[in-house]
Amino acid sequence: MSTLRVLAEATPTTRRRHVDLLRAVAILLVMLGHWLLMHVERTPAGLTGETALPELTDLHWLTWVFQVMPVFFLVGGVSNAISWTRHRARGGGAGDWLLGRSSRVFTPLSLLLVLMAVSAFAARLLGVSDYDIAQAVSAVVLPLWFLVVYFAVVLLTPAMFRLHQRFGLWVLAVALAGVVLGDVLRFATGIEYTAAANFAFAWLGIHQVGFAWFDGSLRLTVRRAWALVAGAFAALVLLTTAGPYPVSIVSVPGAEIQNSSPPSLVLVALAAVQVGLVVLVSGPAERWLRRPWAWAAVVGVNTVVMTLYLWHMVAGFFGAVALDALGLLPTAEPGTAAWWWGRVPWIGTLVLVMAVVIALVGRVETRGLSRRLGGARPVPAPADRTQPATDRTQPTTSRSASLPLVAGTYLAAILGMYWQASAGRGPHGPFTVPTGALVLVLGAATLLWVLRRQSR
Repeated sequence: MSTLRVLAEATPTTRRRHVDLLRAVAILLVMLGHWLLMHVERTPAGLTGETALPELTDLHWLTWVFQVMPVFFLVGGVSNAISWTRHRARGGGAGDWLLGRSSRVFTPLSLLLVLMAVSAFAARLLGVSDYDIAQAVSAVVLPLWFLVVYFAVVLLTPAMFRLHQRFGLWVLAVALAGVVLGDVLRFATGIEYTAAANFAFAWLGIHQVGFAWFDGSLRLTVRRAWALVAGAFAALVLLTTAGPYPVSIVSVPGAEIQNSSPPSLVLVALAAVQVGLVVLVSGPAERWLRRPWAWAAVVGVNTVVMTLYLWHMVAGFFGAVALDALGLLPTAEPGTAAWWWGRVPWIGTLVLVMAVVIALVGRVETRGLSRRLGGARPVPAPADRTQPATDRTQPTTSRSASLPLVAGTYLAAILGMYWQASAGRGPHGPFTVPTGALVLVLGAATLLWVLRRQSR
């Protein structure tokens, strides 16, 4: 607690605190949404867990609340723009910047994957069934889907920010047109993955909005923000009622059309609603976060944000195992009143398990955070278009990282994560996930660590 208080008190007064609040709220909503819809039951083969969404068709509109990945990419755009412009002002290059951005994620990710691999291998030696091991491992690799896309966006940030500086919101217009074209192709052909390019168009487009919010070129007044929310929400309703799109904005197993994989125009409409709401709450949120206790709470969540994201499904698995062992695992059918009442002790149990996880592994992420958060240089005000003169320091004298090498390592990690996430439930080798995929991610993480050490 003392470290948390020091971090909160050391925060520069010009830091955009509402950006940190958005990140914290988004991760908590992701956790709550996954836990709320997670249905685990015991079958003759063992414990099995699936989403309850196929049985909750009348409540698919609730996914409009819990689908907050657009907020992650919006906040990521702001954060990456701040970090990249500062780095450039100090004379740094893209290779060094990408190297620095890798440190926060790859350390906790590597720990998770190593523990998963060792545990899966040991469980097999102890005679645990492949079915049970595969169920556990599938919970571990589920969050990798998001990291695949986000790391690709981070890798492209220097180039995309250059495009933003030259063409402004026209880049966003091209991205929107790409999503529309992808959807036209998917409905014309009946093949879902003819819209695969929408992964790039949609998420890069939302990330570009973060750039525009950072440098003030978004120019959303309160009136314009309300108009954006109203118009985008109306489009969202029309697309999912009169239009051909499903209501759910998260993937539903067995559905012919998905709105998030690949992203559709519906997800873009939801993103526009969220952008408008974010602009509307940013001022009040910034004032509220001047209260020490409020800001300390936000700092607390952000210090372990990757731990929360990477481990929350693992907490779901261990919570289910514990409840099953005690004979307390909810058995009601999804959607019934008994099932909903059972969500209360279910989520309460997972919160306790997650607290234990944070106590055990959270320190891996928080190591060195005081330098990154409390000691960071002030963030320019929203209206600023350039960095202040005091931030234009001399180029760093440390050894520069090779951009091709760092970018290639990023691509290897992205490929490895995609391979693991898309392989399906195993077993795929002695570690349940494909061994080659594991080697790619851990090898990339190791090389990035070595390069960071050399660049100091």
